Amino acid sequence: MDTIVVRTFLEVVACDSFAGAAERLFVSQSAVSLRIKSLEEQLGRKVFLRSKTGIKLTPAGRRFQRYAQSFLQVWEEAKQQVAVPDGYRDILVVAGEYGLWSRLLVRWLPLLGEHMPEIAFRAEVARYDRITRQMIEGTVDMAVLYTPQVRPGIKVEHLFDETMLLVSTSPDREGLDEDYVFIDWGEEFTAFHSTQFPDFQHPRMTFQLGTVTLNYLLNNGGSAYMPQRLVDPLLDTKQLFMVDGMPEFVQPAHVAWRDQVKPRIVEEALAHLRETVAKSLRNELPPPFWAGS
Repeated sequence: MDTIVVRTFLEVVACDSFAGAAERLFVSQSAVSLRIKSLEEQLGRKVFLRSKTGIKLTPAGRRFQRYAQSFLQVWEEAKQQVAVPDGYRDILVVAGEYGLWSRLLVRWLPLLGEHMPEIAFRAEVARYDRITRQMIEGTVDMAVLYTPQVRPGIKVEHLFDETMLLVSTSPDREGLDEDYVFIDWGEEFTAFHSTQFPDFQHPRMTFQLGTVTLNYLLNNGGSAYMPQRLVDPLLDTKQLFMVDGMPEFVQPAHVAWRDQVKPRIVEEALAHLRETVAKSLRNELPPPFWAGS
């Protein structure tokens, strides 16, 4: 039986609708319908009763729900164990949004390797929507991201508040101009930007990767909203300057993890992550490699 079909069934149960499950799974509603139809054909029984008022589980669907949850849990445990490299006891797959790796998560990974020698690690870098999908599919165990989505089987903890500042390579810049670079820091930042700058809807240059944008600014000049923890060393060395009188944006950062990951591994990884965040907020982490140029 296809795990994607089983996972889709559980999402429909959690949402009480095909449309809600489609949104959570980042697929079309017709794809959800086809998966449920495939499941019902394999079981030889209807699992949902559909009506104009919504859907509900049939008796067969309620019985299958218990087995579906157990099936996915066993499958995820099997995948984890098969993926463990020789010489290690477990593997932990971590992910983070692009802007959170520089000067933060790149300092977290060495701590994990040093203090958890029996664990192998794999790191992923992606946008929040892809990370969420990977966690739902069970291919990512723990993630640090700006825009977490609370889902069954995924726990979320607030880590810190990221302050976004408008910085420029010129000390005399005022407001947004033709050299301004818009960075896609997520839905909340985009909403903030639209509210604060309603007349500046179409920037000439747009980037999805904050660290790439920072390199672009240092090489070509311009301005952009960047995390304070990332640009502090560059402000100190006068490679960047704050643009006076411009609004700041506070972007909460969170850590999310699947509750099927062994508690011992989660607790130790979280402890080292919190330690790294605390050092970052105190500006005790080494500057990025480009800050010394």
